Amino acid sequence: MPDDLTKKRPQDARKINLSQQHEIDYWTEALHTTEAKLRAAVSKVGPYVSDVEEYLRKH
Repeated sequence: MPDDLTKKRPQDARKINLSQQHEIDYWTEALHTTEAKLRAAVSKVGPYVSDVEEYLRKH
């Protein structure tokens, strides 16, 4: 099922979906980071928000 693009929140609040710009926008704001840092974090630790948050705190 495709994402509902009228929503401004992620479909799954536990995972970061980098293929949807509205989710990238949401997570960069929520995590106070840049898109580049968000992409790097997801690349290193995977899409789970808790793992990305921990990675961003350390780097």
